[in-house]
Amino acid sequence: MTKWTPRHEAPEPLEGPVVATITGGTILWFVLFLAQLPFYSWFQDHGHAWWVWTCLAGAGLGLIGIWYVRGREAAIRRHAANASERESVISEGEPG
Repeated sequence: MTKWTPRHEAPEPLEGPVVATITGGTILWFVLFLAQLPFYSWFQDHGHAWWVWTCLAGAGLGLIGIWYVRGREAAIRRHAANASERESVISEGEPG
């Protein structure tokens, strides 16, 4: 069996409004939890109570996700600021 090797480079990851996306998904999970809560007895009678708890777990994990992506965005901004600061220091030090 031969080892598989890619024939081209992987594309750059897509960047977008990550914090907004995760926040929207978290809100959606929580709204679904609240919408199903009045019908909990029906879900429990039919063996689907896990649907309600899945929505709550999605909202809880989404809160962790929001914390994570906000920290990631801040780290990316800090790195970009440090890189531009280093570039300006280097360009100022060059003889003109």
